[in-house]
Amino acid sequence: MTADRHHFEVLSSEPRFSGAVFEVRTDAVRMPDGSVANRDVVIHPGAVAVLALDSDGNVVMVRQYRHAVGHELLELPAGLLDVEGEPALTGARRELFEEAALAAGDWAVLLDMYNSSGMSDEAIRVYLARDLTEFDEQDRFAPEHEEISMTVERYPLEELVRMALAGELVNATAVAGVLAAWAARADAWAGLRPAGAPWPARPDRAGPAE
Repeated sequence: MTADRHHFEVLSSEPRFSGAVFEVRTDAVRMPDGSVANRDVVIHPGAVAVLALDSDGNVVMVRQYRHAVGHELLELPAGLLDVEGEPALTGARRELFEEAALAAGDWAVLLDMYNSSGMSDEAIRVYLARDLTEFDEQDRFAPEHEEISMTVERYPLEELVRMALAGELVNATAVAGVLAAWAARADAWAGLRPAGAPWPARPDRAGPAE
């Protein structure tokens, strides 16, 4: 990660909201010209997502209702880093099993991203998972709330690329993961980092699973 060209000093920080998933604070920040501006920041625990690619070149997707946008979205299996001290890879393995009843024998970091850096510190690590093993659906977690109606679907990677460019696949993490996988596959996955690679945005969560 490149060094900042300027120093942005936080003069004060005031809590505004605390909810089940995220918090909001207002920071007073000194700008390079000496002026002071208030910036609202959404504090987020971070998340992991999994692009699981089967032996036929299909990507495992989940379709889930998202209340904020008012309809279902096609997404990668994913979840919050909401278990205290849990390594990101452990969380990714758990989410893949719980949401898609799958385990994977081969893991790599596909990409790291900030979903909305203009307003939030939400950081997401997207893994590539291959060498998949399927489990019985009844072995999954007991779904609740929106997850009750969640479905698991598989699409060829090429079809998901087409859908992203056509505006049919619009979840940010899914679009980024699909396009990254398309590019990485063209290089025979040679440029991918190991699953335990450092994660500057969440250094306490990087590293291998147990």
